[in-house]
Parts: sequence; structure tokens; C-alpha cells
Amino acid sequence: MAVNGDTETVVRRLRDGMAGGVLSFPLTSFHDDGSLDPAGFRTHVAARIATAPGAVFPACGTGEFFSLDEDEYRTVVTVAVEEAAGRVPVVAGVGYGWAQAARFARIAEEAGADALLVLPHYLVAAPQDGLVAQLEQLAARTRLPLIAYQRGQVAFTASSLRRIAEIPGVIGLKDGHSDLDRLQRLTLAAPEGFLFFNGASTAEIQARAYATVGVPAYSSAVHAFAPEIANAFFTALHDRDGDDKTIEKLLRDFYVPLVELRDRVPGYAVSLVKAAARLRGQPVGPVRAPLTDPSAADLAELTTLLTTGLDLVGAAL
Repeated sequence: MAVNGDTETVVRRLRDGMAGGVLSFPLTSFHDDGSLDPAGFRTHVAARIATAPGAVFPACGTGEFFSLDEDEYRTVVTVAVEEAAGRVPVVAGVGYGWAQAARFARIAEEAGADALLVLPHYLVAAPQDGLVAQLEQLAARTRLPLIAYQRGQVAFTASSLRRIAEIPGVIGLKDGHSDLDRLQRLTLAAPEGFLFFNGASTAEIQARAYATVGVPAYSSAVHAFAPEIANAFFTALHDRDGDDKTIEKLLRDFYVPLVELRDRVPGYAVSLVKAAARLRGQPVGPVRAPLTDPSAADLAELTTLLTTGLDLVGAAL
């Protein structure tokens, strides 16, 4: 893993951060008419940072990156950097083909982001050589460290993992496939110091399994609306003596029912999170099309579930 001094600092900060807290993926705030709400986003991201996450990842999947134009993206990343104020690393999402990803990367650099999460490219399937070339092209056009994200049509082999780890500036991999056999092969193929992140949907469900193959760090969508629950789960998971009772209670009574509700409608992985944040008084607004906000019946079920989860950790709606 070829890194310079600045990249080494980012790697160290990310490693320290992910050992001490969940990775937070804030929501992007919109007004009811669908326009960006910078003030709402500032309030939301500041509240996330105040609960001591390991890092903050603005304008990624949960943050509806795919719905932002370049000016809106600049605003979102700038606000996140300003609110973080150096307290936690800021990793901005970039995506599409490498040419467009490089445009977003330049904006993130100018806004002061620490690193980039390279979201899966748009639409087409690609061979391993192409997946590697995508990162090579982007890395050549930005000074910021890159974290590859394998999900959907992007899945690296162990051989390709070795190749991307040799690209200057590529520092880690976020996994959203939950194929633990493949992931174990990737962690064994990686050079020392290469970072791995559990990026499964509602990652807490599989956090213990990921940790067994050497990937304890994970992103938490729940942190976007209930940091009390997310942090309680993280603390129990990292308890030196293993707080399995708390873990299993939270999984059984909150996380599993949340996943069952999430899987009911396409896009609920984002829109349910936004709805829950609104229930907590966060000014995040609606989702943008093609996503849709939850139905009244599903929102009522979410309210009951959120109340139950908060009660489990001694918090209130």
C-alpha cells in the first residue's frame, strides 16, 4: 500500500476512529419542495458529530449522493467539513464513471474532505481489469485517499484486491456483499495496514460475523436517527467480556424487525432512515425521487419500533 505522509495521517485517524465508534453516514436534508436545505443538514450533521462517531461520510448512499448535483454536493461536503472541524475524519462519496467521479473528487478536495469513498460505478457490469482501471484513473486525478466500495456489480477477487492495494492512495475497501468466504480471502490477500469496513445494509446484523474474518469496523445507518441505539450496540460489541445479552436483545427486538420493515419496499434503506430521523425532530426532510417516503401504515410501525429500540437503551423518542 503506497502512501505519502498525508495519507498515512488519514489512515491512522480512520483506524483510531473506527476502533472507537461507528462510522456515521448522515442524511442530506431537503425542503418539502425537494430543494437542498443546507441549514437543516448543518443541524443534522452537527448532532451526529456530537455523539462521537469514528468518522463521518457525507454524500454517500444514505446521503442520496445519486440525487445531488455538483453545487449541492459542494455545499454538503463543505458543511460536513466545517462541522467536523478536524474532530473526526470526513470521507465524501464519489461515483459514476471515473471521469465524473474525478469532478466530484476535485470538489471534495476544495471543500477540505480527508478521503473519498468510491461508490459502485453506474449501471454496467465490468471485468476485474476494468474495476481496477476505474480506481487507477480516479487515483491519478485526486490527491485524496480512496476507499473502494464493493457492492452490486462491483466485487473484487483476491488478485484484484492485491492490485488495487498497490495503487497509490487506495487505502481500504468497504464491503456490502456479505460474502464472508470471499471477504476472508480479501483480508488475507491485503497488505498490512489496508483498511476494511463492513458496509452491509443495517451492518449491525452481521457485525459479529464480519469481526470473525477481521473486519470489526462498520457503518451504521441507525446512527443517523438513533445514535443512542447505535452507540449502545457498538459498546456491547466491543465489551472486553462480550456483552452478548445486550447485543442479542437489540438484534432481536430492534434491528431484525427494522430489517424486515426495510425489506418491504425498495428504497426503504434510505427513506425509512429519513423518516425515523424526522420522528426524532431532525430537519432532514423528504427523500428525492425515485425514492419514496414510507406509507402511513409503515410509518406507524416504524414509530412503534423506534420507541421500543430507544426504550431498550434508556432513551426516549
